[in-house]
Amino acid sequence: MIARLRGLLDSAGADHAVIDCSGVGYLVFCSRRTLGLLGGPREAVALHVETHVREDHIHLYGFADTTERDWFRLLTTVQGVGAKVALAILSVLSPDQVATAIAAGDKAMLARAEGVGPKLAGRIASELKDKVGGIALGPAVAAFHTGGAAPAAATAEAGAASDAVSALVNLGYGRAEAFAAVARAGGKLGPEATVSAIIPAALRELAS
Repeated sequence: MIARLRGLLDSAGADHAVIDCSGVGYLVFCSRRTLGLLGGPREAVALHVETHVREDHIHLYGFADTTERDWFRLLTTVQGVGAKVALAILSVLSPDQVATAIAAGDKAMLARAEGVGPKLAGRIASELKDKVGGIALGPAVAAFHTGGAAPAAATAEAGAASDAVSALVNLGYGRAEAFAAVARAGGKLGPEATVSAIIPAALRELAS
């Protein structure tokens, strides 16, 4: 099982790279994000690798960092999300953006990826939301999103955050975009922040 490759970039295509490791060329499928970080031919590269072994093939999938690799693994646990679709998602969204989209339930953001329709986007958000937890948004915002139990203070904060997100969405901002801005604003304002304080602070975050 190959877990990591270090060598020279031999060539790259739209969805793959060939890594020369001591004279042996390994074809590795990658997201556009990872391909964009590899540099030019004959430059030294190192990739974290996920090896998929099937009856009719062995495919290598390469990632610039372990975060992207971990998201690839997580995405492919969802029914209907194969390796190709997972790479398509990671090609148009960074790992942080994927986490935010799932936590926010933003199906439109996930559906930007080729091969991801509204139904599959909804399944991804539904099946992975509990696994994302508070990674992208912090515990209070995660509490109102997941419906999990939370202390009274966190519940109140979550209610204010939820109302602020709804207000921003009504102003035309994307749901994931609004979630992220509210999370940043709430982190700066503290747990006692009201909706009237969060909204302008979130708008400043969106403008920055």
